[in-house]
Amino acid sequence: MSLEVRNLVKKYGDKTVVNNLSFHMETPGVYALLGTNGAGKTTTLRIMLGMLAFDSGEVLWNKKPLDPMKVNLGYLAEERGLYPKYTLIDQLLYFAKLKNVPRDEAKKRIRYWAQRLEVEEYIYAQPQAKGKKKPKEKTADQLSKGNQQKIQLMAALLSEPELIVLDEPLSGLDPVNSDLFKSIIKELMEKDIYLIMSSHQMETIEEFSSNITILNRGNAVLQGDLNEIKKSYGRVNMIVKCDDDIEEYIKLFQLNVMKRTPDGYHIKVTGEQQAMQFLAKLTEQKVSVVRFELREPSLHEIFVEKVGTANE
Repeated sequence: MSLEVRNLVKKYGDKTVVNNLSFHMETPGVYALLGTNGAGKTTTLRIMLGMLAFDSGEVLWNKKPLDPMKVNLGYLAEERGLYPKYTLIDQLLYFAKLKNVPRDEAKKRIRYWAQRLEVEEYIYAQPQAKGKKKPKEKTADQLSKGNQQKIQLMAALLSEPELIVLDEPLSGLDPVNSDLFKSIIKELMEKDIYLIMSSHQMETIEEFSSNITILNRGNAVLQGDLNEIKKSYGRVNMIVKCDDDIEEYIKLFQLNVMKRTPDGYHIKVTGEQQAMQFLAKLTEQKVSVVRFELREPSLHEIFVEKVGTANE
């Protein structure tokens, strides 16, 4: 299997919201679409899912036009998409039926994911003491935002899709539930499923995605293998923390201080040579160095640089 988006264009009147976008996945895993609000991420995802028409280009699955009616797709939207007044179990069974999952099999899968996502108490009426009226099953409007997100993820996974689209999957989740969602994404990756993820959480993208596209105003401003992208920048981010004042040495080397925090000076250097020369100077002057770190830029730093440059 493979997924390819080729020369995709989407316009609203004179405004181009997706401009000649191309990317592809030859193997299962997570592909990340990144961008600021309004960059074209959600529009691209909805085009891929057949929810929006487009002006030109192609979306191919296994080298054929992707037909959402023929390909087993799963979609977790950023916005809440549950029916507020219907019980959760009825909605999940309905969503499973839309994907042609037999009712008995759907019930088994709902039970599995209810346990996995820790929402059994909301989906199934809980046993009561003898003589008490049996409680009603929960409806969507009785759940918190985070628990609604869990139910929507369940709905996306009930058909055991081969291609899953996750639009801001961790939005609104607390740290505990974020970790739970991450563990499920890892579980899906182990099953060799194709996942497209849109997120503002750069650390999460770095954890899961090897390939990325950064969008800005509908244009791809950076694409490729994340590790290779980082390597191309080199180890230019230095953190130095000392017991002594090192301002005079920073001025001597004319270093670019990005910020100063309790963990030290965050400095942009021209490369490893400048960093090593600076460290050698501190050592020569017998400055007590508590921390010295030289690393490639993070995805967050790359993102800010690329989107900031594109917006100038």
